[in-house]
Amino acid sequence: MRVIAGRSKGRRLNAPPGDSTRPMQDRVKEALFSSLGSVVVGAEVLDLYAGTGSMGLEALSRGARRAVFVERNRTAVTFLRKNCEAVGLGGEVVPVDVARFFAQRSDLFDLVFVDPPYADSDAEVGRTMAAVAGRLRPGGLAVLHRKVGSALPETESLVLVDERRYGSAQLWRFQKEST
Repeated sequence: MRVIAGRSKGRRLNAPPGDSTRPMQDRVKEALFSSLGSVVVGAEVLDLYAGTGSMGLEALSRGARRAVFVERNRTAVTFLRKNCEAVGLGGEVVPVDVARFFAQRSDLFDLVFVDPPYADSDAEVGRTMAAVAGRLRPGGLAVLHRKVGSALPETESLVLVDERRYGSAQLWRFQKEST
């Protein structure tokens, strides 16, 4: 696992042993960021269920202005902080669960990566996406990573704009309606 492109291209990222995190495969991450293009440059990014931080760190490497990483697993947070330090592009690590983050913070973002555990129910993911909608700027994007076969969450103010499959991974891209 590594940073694919940008200022920190090739920098290796470390993950905790075992299956406590599920980092996105490099080829999937590369395809996703290629499809996002210049949207990342200057963006304020939120990486939910950040794990190793590979998505937010890739965004920072590609020119994002700021990244906030939300992760509750203590072991993953230790690796996430080390990865942020090793990459050297900053990033704020918030060691709480996603629901608590939304209860405590009111920041708005341009781009949100949502990668909940595959075991999370479709209802839980739906609630998370509803909260994400409230934290996106108009026209902002949210990318949801789920296992193929998961239900597409319905959200009132997010419009599905792209859908891709890579092996067992399903990526949905939503855009917040402009006001």
